[in-house]
Amino acid sequence: MAEDSYEEECDYLFKSVLIGDSAVGKSNLLSRFSKDEFRLDSKPTIGVEFAYRNVHVGDKIIKAQIWDTAGQERFRAITSSYYRGALGALLIYDITRRTTFDNIKKWLFELREFANPDTVVVLVGNKSDLRQSREVEEEEGKSLAESEGLCFLETSALENVNVEEAFLVMIKRIHEVVTQRIASDNKSNGVATSHVNGNGNGTVVPVGKEIVNIHEVTATQPVSSYSSKCCFQ
Repeated sequence: MAEDSYEEECDYLFKSVLIGDSAVGKSNLLSRFSKDEFRLDSKPTIGVEFAYRNVHVGDKIIKAQIWDTAGQERFRAITSSYYRGALGALLIYDITRRTTFDNIKKWLFELREFANPDTVVVLVGNKSDLRQSREVEEEEGKSLAESEGLCFLETSALENVNVEEAFLVMIKRIHEVVTQRIASDNKSNGVATSHVNGNGNGTVVPVGKEIVNIHEVTATQPVSSYSSKCCFQ
């Protein structure tokens, strides 16, 4: 799927990042979304890796370029540069390790320091399949998301629960933000044709492509309904 997504032509390119402590499941969430794979022997990410996935938004094709950033402290200087140009982020913690949840505000501060103010952020409590080992209650995640104006879902890369939803909700919201921004800019400038150049803002919109409002997001694979636990502020 990843190779097909790379080769297929797209209307838009959105860059997003996965951030959070080491071993919260970032790489497996990405591999589940991009290739529908899960590896029990997944190794820690060294530096930064990325994958592609094409998503249909209405009659448009969005190429999601997703960067998997290392959670280890020694790579923080490397990964900070990759926030620049990101239009979205999944902020991930492990529901079985409270320290990963406690560190969320540190990651969020770093994201807001380096990323665009309009970056769409989805808070993700991963490993929901490990119910007996839970250290962070779902309500705590919801409360933090509400206080910070984030979307929130709990996921399981192992059982493939809410993985599609987390990524697709982020992509849908990015498209809405970009559409609104371009429409506003064009109205101010009196420009009839919408476009954004690839000058580091994270989006490539081909000149002459029409920007349309979207009412639903459909993936290149069938997906279940969006989780009712996810609310945009």
